[in-house]
Amino acid sequence: MLVQQQKIQFSLYSSLYDLIVPKDNMLRKINELIGFSFIYDELLNKYCTNNGRTAESPVRMFKYLLLKTIYTVSDIDVVERSRFDMSFKYFLEMAPEEDVINSSTLTKYRKLRLKDTDLLNLLISKTVTIALEKGIIRPKSIIVDATHTLSRSNPFSAIAVLHERSKLLRKTVYLFDDQWKERMSEKNNTNELEKELAYCKELERRLEKEQSLSSILAVKEKLNLLKETIEDTQENFTLSKDPDAKMGHKSADSSFFGYKTHLAMTEERIITAAVVTSGEKGDGPELPKLLEISQENGIDVDIIIGDGAYTGKKNLKLTSGQNIKVVARLNVTIAQGARKDEDKFDYNKDADRFVCPAGHMAIRKACQGKKNVGTNQIQTYYFDVEKCKTCSLKEGCYKEGTKTKTYSVSIKSDLHQEQISFQETDYYKEKAKRRYKIEAKNSELKNVHGYDRAISYGITNMQMQGAIAIFAVNLKRILKLM
Repeated sequence: MLVQQQKIQFSLYSSLYDLIVPKDNMLRKINELIGFSFIYDELLNKYCTNNGRTAESPVRMFKYLLLKTIYTVSDIDVVERSRFDMSFKYFLEMAPEEDVINSSTLTKYRKLRLKDTDLLNLLISKTVTIALEKGIIRPKSIIVDATHTLSRSNPFSAIAVLHERSKLLRKTVYLFDDQWKERMSEKNNTNELEKELAYCKELERRLEKEQSLSSILAVKEKLNLLKETIEDTQENFTLSKDPDAKMGHKSADSSFFGYKTHLAMTEERIITAAVVTSGEKGDGPELPKLLEISQENGIDVDIIIGDGAYTGKKNLKLTSGQNIKVVARLNVTIAQGARKDEDKFDYNKDADRFVCPAGHMAIRKACQGKKNVGTNQIQTYYFDVEKCKTCSLKEGCYKEGTKTKTYSVSIKSDLHQEQISFQETDYYKEKAKRRYKIEAKNSELKNVHGYDRAISYGITNMQMQGAIAIFAVNLKRILKLM
């Protein structure tokens, strides 16, 4: 049962807060800056209002999570610290002698109460509204970029997972019929993925023919697990406990396994929009969402500052229609207009490579034709055909027996002359110098608030982590600018 959030209960010791928690304490300032009743309103439908024992206040529980993010501590430590840290108790609106919650309650709160809530946009919108009301945000420009977060789970190679799952299935079969040791096909002892897939498929086929064996529950469960792994392997070559995380690339030689958070931020360093995606997604396609969310949050955008990833044809067309200038150096590879399957292959500006729909990045590129000779140059990207052979999306993309898989784009020398001319102006050069601000914000999120690694599995939990981290940095920034 849920009751309305109460203020600090009357206590003989409440005056201690005035003595111990100074006026310039950050947590005191946050309590004075923002009312957290919107959290109660947002989560009201997640509680029963007239039955059961009294639940912990949703506002206080949210404040626990905010403290956890601000100070980068564990559930256990944030609860333990709130037992003796008076600034924590003041922020949580507790009486000085009041006891704390059990730390396991925070886990239940995240899983049961915050599930299916658009916490990311809610918290960003709230802080942007405060910044606008305080007159903090003035220039009509946003800076856009993406930052990566490593998955909590380390990726395993596909062949290692197949080895383990097939081994588990064999051991289960032998428990019920050890004579199958003589009937099993020869195991794959190489590190070739195709041979391991062929072995696993043959094992699956043989066991499914033996209904008396495959119908046993223990065997059936292990068989289904192997079948699922085969399907996952054909679709993506990286498997882990985190089903939503994917392999992304920071450069042609550097990769990461996890997520990307695409950010829009004002020049005052207030984050106005965020979109969380898996790691393999490109930066450019997320610009329309970032722009739309920023505008919905009350930002009147005249200028977008970013890097070459945001100069795709669709983005330039969108911004031109709204009279928005894009301060980003034109990248001829992604700005060209005659590219095939533009909606399918994403350009990774960090690696300067295209990424196919299955998430595999081109291994090299080559340029054909000469510059400024009248004919268009062709940029050709080459993909690893060994991955193409076992890809679940190869139909219509890869032809069996082909020795190479390429993807070509035209580089038109006369395209986007207006943007090229804009790049040469003093105004463009002055605005471009301000892009560093978002790099500093990315660093703050990662190094101060633990956003360099996910604390839980799945993109929903990543969005929740991002929501509270961004809420924290926005509040801190507002306090600093006031």
